[in-house]
Formats: sequence, C-alpha cells, structure tokens
Amino acid sequence: MSLSSISRRSFLAGAASAAAAPMLLRPEAGYAQTNAPVPADVFRLGVASGDPLPGSVVLWTRLAPDPVNGGGMPDRAVTVEWEIAENERFTRRRRTGKALARPELGHSVHVDVRGLRPDTVYFYRFRIAGQLSPIGRTRTAPAATAQPRDLRFAFASCQDYQAGFYTAYQHLAAEDLAFVAFLGDYIYEGPRNAAAARQHEGTDEPYTLAQYRNRHAQYKTDPDLQSAHAAFPWIVTFDDHEVDNNWADEIPQDPQLQTPEAFRARRIAAFQAYYEHMPLRRSSLPRGLDMQLYRRFRYGSLASVHVLDTRQYRSDQPATLAEAQSPELTMTGAEQEKWLVDGLRRSGSRWNLLANQVMWAQNDRTAGPTQTFDFDNWDGYRAQRTRLLNHFKSVDNPVVLTGDRHCTWVSDLRPDFDDPSTPVVGAEITGTSITSGGNANPATFHATYDPIMAESPHWRYIDNQRGYVVCDLSRTEMVSSLRLVDTVLAPAATVRTEARFVVEAGRPGIADVSTATS
Repeated sequence: MSLSSISRRSFLAGAASAAAAPMLLRPEAGYAQTNAPVPADVFRLGVASGDPLPGSVVLWTRLAPDPVNGGGMPDRAVTVEWEIAENERFTRRRRTGKALARPELGHSVHVDVRGLRPDTVYFYRFRIAGQLSPIGRTRTAPAATAQPRDLRFAFASCQDYQAGFYTAYQHLAAEDLAFVAFLGDYIYEGPRNAAAARQHEGTDEPYTLAQYRNRHAQYKTDPDLQSAHAAFPWIVTFDDHEVDNNWADEIPQDPQLQTPEAFRARRIAAFQAYYEHMPLRRSSLPRGLDMQLYRRFRYGSLASVHVLDTRQYRSDQPATLAEAQSPELTMTGAEQEKWLVDGLRRSGSRWNLLANQVMWAQNDRTAGPTQTFDFDNWDGYRAQRTRLLNHFKSVDNPVVLTGDRHCTWVSDLRPDFDDPSTPVVGAEITGTSITSGGNANPATFHATYDPIMAESPHWRYIDNQRGYVVCDLSRTEMVSSLRLVDTVLAPAATVRTEARFVVEAGRPGIADVSTATS
C-alpha cells in the first residue's frame, strides 16, 4: 500500500472528526482506578510516530490539557488506550493495547508497536475516558532483505517559534513521503521577544524540567506542526537549541554565567523534556546526563540512514584555525565515530545517508585572502572530518543531510577543500530552516556570499529562503528538491520548487544543479 493511494482529504477529515467516533476499546478492570476523573481536552499536543522499523514503529502522544502551564494533568498515572489499523476507519485493526501515562514523564506515552507488516501504511489513535485523539498515519520500513525501487522522504530543521509561522509544514504534510528526518533545533531556548512574529511562553530561557516542558508544549500546540507529525513517521535528532546555544558536552555557551553543576542540571532537564515530546523508543530514554540518540535505520537494500549526535560527545569549540587542526578534537566522540565507520562499511546499502546537524563542507565567511570560519561546524574539527571523508572513498554513495545553517548549501565533499584537484568523495545537502531567520533577504545574502562562492569551487548552490527538502531516491540517482515558501510572517503561504540537486550512484558529489529560472 503506498501513501499516494490514500485520500489525504479523507485522512484530514477523519482526523478532524475523531472526537465523534464510537468507542472501540474498553479499559480492563485492573486499570479503572487510574482513569477517573481526568481533565477534558487532554490531546491538545496531537499525536506523532517515529523510528520506523520493518515490523514496528513508535506511537507518541502527551496528555496536556493546559500545555504551557505544566500540562494540567493530575499527579498520578493514568491509562491510555491505543490502536493501530490498516485503514482510516479502524475496521481492520492490527494491534490494540494500553499504556500508562506517568507524571514523572510528563504524562507522555511512547508505544513501541511490534508485529507490524513491513513497508505498510497504518493509522493510529489514542483514547482515554471517552476522549479520542486525532488520527495519525504512519509507515513501517521495508524488510531488511527487500529491494525497493525507490524511496521518498523529506528533511527539515530549525523551527524557531518566534521567527514566524510554520507555513512550510502546511505543504510538507501534503507530500507523499515515507518519513521526515528532523535534523535539530526543534525548540529554541531564547527568552520572549516582544517584537517577534510570535512570542515564546515565559519570560526567560528554560532551565528547569517544568520550563523545558512548557517550551516544548508551546511548539507542539502549533496546528501545522501537528499535521506534519500526524502525516508521517519522523526520525529526529537534536542540535544545540534544544538545550543551550552552541553547547558542547558539559560546556554551555557561557560558562562564566552557568556553573558546571548548573549546566549539568539544565542538560538533564532538557534531555528529559526532549524525550517526553519526541516519538523515540525507550532505548533513548535519558539516564542522567546521557541520552542514546545516534542510531541507524535501513530501507531494504536501497538506503541506510545513519543518525548522528554531534553535541553530547564533542570537544569544546576551538578558538583559532590552528586549534581546529588538532587531532585531539572530536565532534562525535570515539565510540560514535567507530559506530559510524563500522556502519558505513557494513551497511550493504546502495545509498548511505547521514542525518547530521552541522555543516561538513568548508564554509569560509569572508571574501578574499582572509578566511573566517564558524568553529561550531565541522570546520572546527578538521582532523576528524578529514579522517571520515577519507573513509568515504570506500563507502557506497555517501550523502550528508544537514540542518543548522538557516540556508541551503549544496556542496561536493573532499578530504582537502583547499585543494580542488583532490577527489570528491561525497555530497552534502544542507537544508534551510522552517522559520529560523524569518523572511530572508536574498539580495543581501548573495551580495555577501556569491564572491566567496567564486573562491569555493566545492559549493554548488546557495540560497537563504525558508522551506524544506524532498528527496527522491532510486538505485541510479538521488534527486533533492528544494521546496520554498513565500513567507513565514503570515499564517499561510504558497510553496514552490526552487531548485533540484542530483547525485548519481557511483559518481561522488553533486552531478547536476537545476533551478526554476534555468
């Protein structure tokens, strides 16, 4: 069953009318004492699914009738019923069950549903005390031995609530996709900005678990974000703003203002709130300072998706180009680097996709002989980057998918970016933001970066407008379409395909760039 065979209009209508559907499940007697009473309107944060495997997927919701004021649930566990079916009327139910929504996890629910069919579309919903959640749609991955002819997915990042409306998600939710990869900066930790398009809840940055819960909940109340979550499974990873700008392991952006003890407590709170609001398996449940977020997904023999974590284990950012050359610096930590190298070597996939947070390609910020770099990116961790890019030489069709920059930056990857004669070993597609940066000024952007692009032959395309990227993968090529919206400063917008980038199997790097005006 393909996504294109489903009526999206009927799906959205079904989601809107979910509250009027008849009750199909009954709580068992042993759970009754946890269910009465509960407040009304507990499903205000919607539903989501994620981490798709051939036989299972994670279903998520969080009970929060008063989302930005602590959630509004009583301080006790309650039982939530769930069901997953092969049709949107739920007449062909595949699995049903119950889960406890516990106060110590913010009354979030993470159901790892097993026994599903590979490469199959399912519909799911939750129920408690006569209240029915919106309907979600998800899709499992193909069997490990399958040989899919194609794969269509999207990736996105950087959705600052204060920077604008999520107009891009209105259109992303209507795409025909197997999954969405979200590459970081799901929330922003900044304080309220009265001059912004929308205002953050609270008055300060979040530091405590309650404050991070409120910030996540505010983002989750957005109806366009809810629609995008309900339409597809998401594969998520975080970057910096889910905790603190430019944090590195146990080091905050401003160590002169945050003691080590205070930042460790902040990181623990931020990790827990992140888990509570994401469709992640229990294997990602934080344990103190640690959260297992790097992981791998396989789409038959066609593609492997290697999800990176470039924050938890990294060295502190260097201050100079000389320091950035140090072989002691690491973006991933030794254990994750070994995991990545081993996984790339043994993937057996036609394509190897890296779901990555910060830019790999060298990115000079100043025209002329002077070079200026942002050392929070891989430019600050050059020895490890060179090591990994040299490994790309023996990897089948590596493509790095990146967030963070609030711009589209499409690049060839080579171990030595300063020597154009060295071989290209892979491609990187850095996608733009959903909202972060607000409405762009392309003229100013190109006036700054076009002269640098002329000096950077590995750059193949640059742009700074808002949107997301849709990727069509076959055994012979990967075509990535840049989908841009005309505004994020109004509740609705139009979308267009601004450019396409082609990577050909067996030919490292970007084979072709075409634009709407070319």
